[in-house]
Amino acid sequence: MLNLLMIGSVWPEPESSGAGLRMMQYIQLFRQQDWSVTFASTAADSEFMADLEKLSVRRVTVAVNDSGFDDFIAKLQPDIVLFDRFSMEEQFGWRVENVCPNALRVLETIDLHCLREARHKRCKRQPAVVQEVGAADLYSDVARREIASIYRSDLSILTSGYEMRLLQERFSMSLELIHLCPFMFDLQKIDESLLDYEQRHHFMTIGNFRHAPNWDAVLWLKQQIWPLIRAQLPQAVMHVYGSYAPPKATALHHPASGFHIMGRSADVDVVMRKARVCLAPLRFGAGIKTKLADAMRNGTPAVTTCVGAEGMSGGMSWGGSIADDAKDFADAAIVLYQDTQLWHQAQSHGFDILRSQFDLKLNGAALIQRIEHALEHRDESRLLNFHGSMLRHHQHRSTEFMSRWIEAKNKV
Repeated sequence: MLNLLMIGSVWPEPESSGAGLRMMQYIQLFRQQDWSVTFASTAADSEFMADLEKLSVRRVTVAVNDSGFDDFIAKLQPDIVLFDRFSMEEQFGWRVENVCPNALRVLETIDLHCLREARHKRCKRQPAVVQEVGAADLYSDVARREIASIYRSDLSILTSGYEMRLLQERFSMSLELIHLCPFMFDLQKIDESLLDYEQRHHFMTIGNFRHAPNWDAVLWLKQQIWPLIRAQLPQAVMHVYGSYAPPKATALHHPASGFHIMGRSADVDVVMRKARVCLAPLRFGAGIKTKLADAMRNGTPAVTTCVGAEGMSGGMSWGGSIADDAKDFADAAIVLYQDTQLWHQAQSHGFDILRSQFDLKLNGAALIQRIEHALEHRDESRLLNFHGSMLRHHQHRSTEFMSRWIEAKNKV
């Protein structure tokens, strides 16, 4: 039985964010292999965190810049350490290597932060849907940190084929260091006997308000897209769900125009299944958009942008429509909302994408096989990854000295 340690900056909240759902999918997959799983986090407990103990997962609170982590991991002696995003690898990777050098170091990227931030920068300069970005925006300090973290790790997991190609083409990344694993859904639990077109009556969207692409999408929807929809569908209603809605978001609530800020949803499936169409007007972002995968699972056709649909369909017909400016987006939403034949066709396409791209059995088995292969060939792979060993030498030494200085300062 393998002993696995996961290190995250937050405790998983699967009902709050796609990242939380992703962590829970990993945990369930690893427990199905009968691996021993420990989840360590630097965060305080949160109201909506998952009950990890129910899955026989040990919870441990750790601190940055604290040698107590060294004692903890020395006792645990994990075979595999999975870092939830590159910031955790930066903080704890050197400690793992010093204390448990034989542990396989796996990085979960969630999405490429450098790509998301590059698109955000460009969108701020010129508000529009941003997919392609230039070197000046992409090759940032965040990129230097993130790409270095990928090189230092034995294996990095990505959700999006687009980002796999970007790493190869823009950063000359070897396929030996990266693995594509989209979301993993149990397709046996997908119920196609859902509410039909006539039983669904409104538009909806969902997304954690702390995530910048989601907040921008809600603003664009409220200010430009929704007025165009209401002009042609005066009785239409928009439901906006999302965790951690700030006052600036709740201030957008305007029932007179059919625009409702609903706040947190305890169950995304319940609210998805009542809606006729999901809207996801994402102008920037990265990775796989969980809201769109959730829409497919619940038989809810979606209108999104090229950024929203990116890396999701595998070249198959989209489960709805894709549009990149406000008028086209609104027109597509109106047609999809009113055309029952088009709606059913879009729903069917969504189910096809799920089966092709997001099957737990296929994606889970491939991931386990890749991790086990990386563990078996760990020493050989590290020897060949000279860039990684060079970066570990320089970054880990500088990070170690800084961390030990901070720890000593804190004790004084």
